[in-house]
Order: sequence, then C-alpha cells, then structure tokens
Amino acid sequence: MADLAANDPVLLTTSDGRPLQEALAQAQSKAKWRAFMLVAPLLSFILITFVSPIVQVLHQSVYNPKFSENMPQISAWFDQNPNGTEPDEAAYTALVADLVAAGAAKTVAVAGERVNYEMPGTRSLFTKAGREAKKLQPPFMESLTKLDENWASPELWGVMRRVSHAYTGDFYLAAVDLERSPTGSIQQVPENERVYVNLFVRTFALSAAITFMCLLIGYPVAFLLAALPMRYASLLMIMVLLPFWTSLLVRTTAWMVLLQGQGVVNSLLVWAGIIAEDQRLVMINNLMGTMIAMTHILLPFMILPLYSVMKPIPPSYVRAARSLGATSWTAFRRVYLPQTIPGIGAGGLLVFILSVGYYITPALVGGASGQLISNLIAFHVNKSNNWSLAAALATILLASILLLYWLYDKLVGIDKLKLG
Repeated sequence: MADLAANDPVLLTTSDGRPLQEALAQAQSKAKWRAFMLVAPLLSFILITFVSPIVQVLHQSVYNPKFSENMPQISAWFDQNPNGTEPDEAAYTALVADLVAAGAAKTVAVAGERVNYEMPGTRSLFTKAGREAKKLQPPFMESLTKLDENWASPELWGVMRRVSHAYTGDFYLAAVDLERSPTGSIQQVPENERVYVNLFVRTFALSAAITFMCLLIGYPVAFLLAALPMRYASLLMIMVLLPFWTSLLVRTTAWMVLLQGQGVVNSLLVWAGIIAEDQRLVMINNLMGTMIAMTHILLPFMILPLYSVMKPIPPSYVRAARSLGATSWTAFRRVYLPQTIPGIGAGGLLVFILSVGYYITPALVGGASGQLISNLIAFHVNKSNNWSLAAALATILLASILLLYWLYDKLVGIDKLKLG
C-alpha cells in the first residue's frame, strides 16, 4: 500500500497540502491562459482587420435600408397589404407623408436612389416629388399622378414594394444578371444589359491564363535558381525580387509607356523591320496589355514557391534515373516534376487569387475591354454608391476562391501546399 501511495498522483500532495493532480491541472490551466494572452493581440488584430470586414460585406450584400428607413409609412402599407393589392388613396397618402418628411430631412434622394437601383431613372422622380410634396392637396392619388404620371405606374409600385424591406437577396440576383419580374418570378435581364456574368467569366479566364503564363516562365527561372552556384543564384534572385522594391503604380505606368502604339516595344519592332509603320500592334487598353503587365507583376509569386520546393531536391535523383536508362524527358517527368507539384500548386493558387482581385493594373492598362470584376466593384463603391451590389459581387468572388481551395484540397490535398 505504501508503494501504491508513492506512485499514485491522486494520493500524492504538494508542499501546501493540495493533491498533486489538482496542482498539475491548475498549472496547465495557467500555462494555457498565458499562451492565450500572448496570441490575444494578434487574434484581436485578425478579428478587427480581417474577419470583421468580411462579416460586414456579407451583411451589406443583403441589407439596404435606404428606402425602408426614409419611407416608413408606405413601407408599413406594403406590409399590411398583400402583394397584388392596387394602391389606393391610403397608399398615396402614406407616400406623400413620407415624401414631405423625407424632403424636410433631405433624404428623398436617398430613398429614390434605392428605387433607382431596380428601376433606372426614378431618382429624379423622387427628388422632384420631394420638392413639391408640401404643396400637394388631397386627394393625393390625383394630385401626385398629376404632378407626374409615372406615380401611377404598376411597375414603380412593384419595385417600391420589393425595396420596402431592408433585407433582400435581389442584389445577388443582379450580380448574376437576373431580376424579378412584376409578378415576382426570377428571369434574366435583357441581353444588352447582361454585364456581370460575362465579366466574371473574363476575370476567371484571364486569371487562369496569367497563372499559366507565370508557370510557363517561372518554372525554368526557379529551376535555374535552384541549380546555379550560389553566387550566380543570388544575382538572379535579386533580379526576381527587384520588382518588389518598385511601386506597383510605377511598374504599371512603365508598361503603359512600353506597350502604347508609339511606345518602346512597337518602335523596336518597326526599327527591326518585323512590322511596318502602319502595322503597329495594339497592346494597351485591351486584354493583351492586362495579361502582359499582370504576368510581369505576379511572376515572383510563382517563382518563389517553386524555388522553395526545388532547392531541397537532390540532383542525384535525376542522375540516378538517367543512369538506369531513362531519357532526360522521362527523368524530368517521372522523377523531378512530381516533387515540384506542391510548389506548382502553391504558386498557382497564389497567382490566381491575386489575379482575380487585382484592380490597379487592369484599370490603367486594360481600359474598358481589359477590366476585371474588381474594377466594377470599385465603380459601385466609388461612383454609383451601390454598396450592396458591390458587396454581393465581392461575396460571389470570395465564394469562388473558397470553392477553388476546396477543389484543390480534394484533388491534390491542402497538406501538400508549400509556400516556403
């Protein structure tokens, strides 16, 4: 029994009389608490600067109270009357009361802007009515339609009913070129108004092409970095990292100078006799210019992960394959290439994700035909003031990236991803 007590931590006690097991548990708890306090500043920083903005974007994509907050009485009438109810004098009375109140608060344009997202041209209708609302006399149905006959439009009342709710999924419909018909069914927008789906396709296709070009150019460079002696590899590494030491705006502007019609590249081609003076290439304000500039800018993000994977590969593996009768191509394909797959996956993911969200280079070099979905998101934030649509587009973009991660995990395995 004495030996059992000496080896059983439950029966052992500390110098202050506490059971040893309790003292160990308390020590572990304090260690965990100290570890948490050490990472708490970093965790707080991530929550504030990364997680919180994403949550706000997700919320903004389905929440827009511009109409419901500024036109509460007509919104209440819509809630009390089912869809399909014709607007009566009570509806027009509530509408005029809201216009008077919003006119006094100078928020009529805000409410009209929300309706204008769904029915272009109605913002001026609201601002005009807001200026004249105080002068209107009952019956308001007659006086308001006399002010502008569009106030009797069933389509307008249908749109106002839809936007009278602060929470809506219509911005996601608009982000994929869909809309609600007057009956409430979902349909495609007219063909000449379909913008977003084509822009998403262009963005992903261009990003995939840029990723392929970076791999095509970056793989041999990374191989040279791993195979050359240290003094030559260091010089080459400086050349690879040199773009990081130059402002992105400066690099983009330099490509504008190089690629324009009278730029350096075209002038050299004309001087060399490769093209005639009247056959100068159009390499700016199109997809070609965007691809060239972004490939150059994102190339280091492909080279560095590849180099980090290639450097530890012993050269003896390929030499052993050659000594066993394999050709150079077979030794590369069956011995060397499979070991570089983690670097290819890491570089490809990194370049593709950066390409999808790029903004400055497509805006400056790509022009109207070379812009990506990020440029349209910036337009809705800065110009059209439609933050909810911008948030919906950004959310779809985020979901696409998460889907890409999921596919990579299923096909390759995220545990094989190596960034350095």
